[in-house]
Amino acid sequence: MSRLPAAGSTAPAFSLGDRAGGQVDLTEVAAPGTLLFFFKHDCDTCDLTAPLVVRLQDALATSGLLFVGVSQDDPSHTTVFVDRHQLSFPIALDSELHVSDDYGFDAVPALVLLGPDRQVLASYEGFARTDLAGLIEFAAKQCGAETPPIVTESDGLPKMRPGCGSKAHAPDVAQRLAVRRGAAVLSARRVRVPVDDDPFEFLAAQGLGDGLPVVPPTEERVLRMLEGTSRSPSDVVAHIPPNLTPATVEKVAINAVMSGCLPEYLPVVIAAAEAACTDEFNLHGVLATTYFATPVIVVNGPIRDEIDVNCGRNMFGQGFRANATIGRALQLLVRNVGGGRPGDVDMSTLGQPGKFTCCVGEREDLSPWEPLHVERGFSPETSTVTVFAGEAPRAIRDQLSRSARSLGASMGWCLETMAHPKLHRMGEVLLVVSPEHARTFKADGYSKADLRARIQEVTARPLRDLLPNDECQKGTVPAGLPPDWKGPDGQPTEEALARPVPKFKENSDILIMVGGGTAGKFSAFLGGWASGTMGSMAVTREICR
Repeated sequence: MSRLPAAGSTAPAFSLGDRAGGQVDLTEVAAPGTLLFFFKHDCDTCDLTAPLVVRLQDALATSGLLFVGVSQDDPSHTTVFVDRHQLSFPIALDSELHVSDDYGFDAVPALVLLGPDRQVLASYEGFARTDLAGLIEFAAKQCGAETPPIVTESDGLPKMRPGCGSKAHAPDVAQRLAVRRGAAVLSARRVRVPVDDDPFEFLAAQGLGDGLPVVPPTEERVLRMLEGTSRSPSDVVAHIPPNLTPATVEKVAINAVMSGCLPEYLPVVIAAAEAACTDEFNLHGVLATTYFATPVIVVNGPIRDEIDVNCGRNMFGQGFRANATIGRALQLLVRNVGGGRPGDVDMSTLGQPGKFTCCVGEREDLSPWEPLHVERGFSPETSTVTVFAGEAPRAIRDQLSRSARSLGASMGWCLETMAHPKLHRMGEVLLVVSPEHARTFKADGYSKADLRARIQEVTARPLRDLLPNDECQKGTVPAGLPPDWKGPDGQPTEEALARPVPKFKENSDILIMVGGGTAGKFSAFLGGWASGTMGSMAVTREICR
């Protein structure tokens, strides 16, 4: 929250250098009034305010009102601003930002009207017509003058315009200033919500949500969220595509608050962000594709039970806070920090509900196999997230198979429809085996390797049946086949045309986990996006507290 000195308080004294090597001193204030104007050169709202300050100087300087500008910029940038607006009053250089920090505003411009002995008469930051009018009235009264018509209804000025973030809130600067004053503060810039505005509507109007209301990330809430991790708020977790913006732990915490997370969820969100921002996952590609893909988060290990991630009945559905908010936090982080917004960089033709959130746990206790994270090289006692670029879940319905071989065939034939039945040599898919189906595999001693082999067996089709033809012009194109399958003309050889081609390029591309309610012989699969260097691969990361 802003700490700008309020009316009736005493403003901090200061003495700063100016561009000519002199000093601008504000330790003793004997004039009837002094107006402080804090600004930086690249702020549109400062450009809006500066001409109004000049008009006020022209009107009241002869009545004794003094003016002091305080620049957050270096001398050269300060000169650009001063020349642009023809400022003639003293300009102090707050290069270390100590004075800006002492005055505590969140945004520039900031205007502070002082009376004798540095008593604050009025103050505000950003631009608001009513605040400026009130300050002008105070200044005129203090100088014994008539209120000048600086602001009129016909001047075309907006009623309000937010300011630009004070440089004192840049992450590195904020930490330095916090050490200076012996206090730990959040480094993110503050956004002041107008008193008459609904904070939920205000955040929506700023484009900071996903179409559903978000929780206002107040300083109190963000600090409470940061209690969920031992990591420093300034640690950079990842550079978030598409803008590759550095996301600190604090930025992750802010978006976790907005999504509705509890503090104990924060380490999961951090790990998911780390995994999603790897080259292997290719988050920029997942965003930019016109396909349906979105980050799907799978939680494994002890933390799954500790924070109550649903891995049972209705695991892809509503009603479970951890599932709903962890996945949403990652999506908000990509939107608000990385700039990945629908219709801009996110170009999915149809999209899917998982673009709001998709986070589930694996039901390890009912699995006859090693959990997903153990298969991927982690110990059972390690908590992990696996991030997979997936479609929405699709049903596998088999209530009749009593043998693993039959059930494996059902699953294979359903998986063959992923993307298109004639598209083979595909990349990754996530197969979610329900507990009832898992019991069938366990009874026959079927391993994950057996299930993968069965899926590949039943989906294998002669290459000639998969090529595009007049009957169906979609299919597996020759360009993507191995070189030794093709003749000098680039077309498949007769031997290759007869070769059975399974659905997936590698058996290991079939990721398998157990999840869902204990009643119902229904499993599901989530088709993946493109594979290889131009596509996405699932990434698993350890969750560190």
